[in-house]
Amino acid sequence: MTKKKLILILSVIIAVAYSCKDQNKENSQMKSVMAVHDEVMPKMGTIGKLVSQLDEKITNDASSDDYVAAREELKAAHKAMMDWMKGFGDRFDGDEILNGKALTEEKQKWLDEEEAKVNALKDQINSSIKQAEDLLQSN
Repeated sequence: MTKKKLILILSVIIAVAYSCKDQNKENSQMKSVMAVHDEVMPKMGTIGKLVSQLDEKITNDASSDDYVAAREELKAAHKAMMDWMKGFGDRFDGDEILNGKALTEEKQKWLDEEEAKVNALKDQINSSIKQAEDLLQSN
């Protein structure tokens, strides 16, 4: 084997190895984003229950400003989740989300953005639920 062929073969092997490493990073990042989604999605039911409880308090309490504010935070968190899911679904197809299909450079940038968005969304959902639960328990 000539030196030129050996260098070419090694170059191809190295390129494939780095490509697989990048693909694994994408797969793991996509799985991480979906894990956050899967963690907060069941909380949509909790948000609905809390909104109902707050609605009842608002109806029965003349000084309901705190209840109204907590309800609006919950509704905003719910809307943010729905908007995020729609936007995420518009950016990525099922193979990319579920099967680890390789992402283009642009889509990798989008995934970085979506990871930041879903983590902020998680914080918004959790804090709105905590605020509402604390308010309902204190009164």
